[in-house]
Amino acid sequence: MVHTQDKWLLEDITALFDGIFMPRYQTRLVRGKDEPLYQPVDEQTPYHQIIFARGFYASALHEISHWCIAGTKRRQLEDYGYWYLPDGRNAQEQSAFEQAEISPQALESLFAEACGRTFHVSVDNLGGDVEVDRAAFAEKVNARKQRYLREGLPTRANALYVALTSFYQRKESLAAAIAQGQTVLEQAPVAVNA
Repeated sequence: MVHTQDKWLLEDITALFDGIFMPRYQTRLVRGKDEPLYQPVDEQTPYHQIIFARGFYASALHEISHWCIAGTKRRQLEDYGYWYLPDGRNAQEQSAFEQAEISPQALESLFAEACGRTFHVSVDNLGGDVEVDRAAFAEKVNARKQRYLREGLPTRANALYVALTSFYQRKESLAAAIAQGQTVLEQAPVAVNA
């Protein structure tokens, strides 16, 4: 089946995310400008924000993936307390970047699949002098994806995966998909670092 870009509306992914996670985690998905950012509650905004870049659907899925992995303490810090080096990383910096990106990109791959979208790994080091082995990185991401499928997804990731599958593959309503995602959260054991 061939899908048009119109199938993946930002309003839908935002409604799904906010509907599932805003009640329990006071977190919203927000369209941003050039750079993505995770912004915890502050004096101006009474909820946490996952800000994705330039209205790109893939950016929304990627930023959600990071949030699904971040523990409670990390979710209290801007960008989860991580620093980011822009393009032009050296070999050691690129290796550290790729190591940190395996799990989020594995989740992003699962989310894209649930939406019926094509996923492409991102080595995100344009213009650097370092030779990047995209195929080797893609293999690591796929291996982590397969491990998630065998062992199970983190609870928040599973809630979204269930909702995306419901909405995009089974063509259920937004309300039904949100309810299914919320059910996953309600049935999960309470974790110390959720």
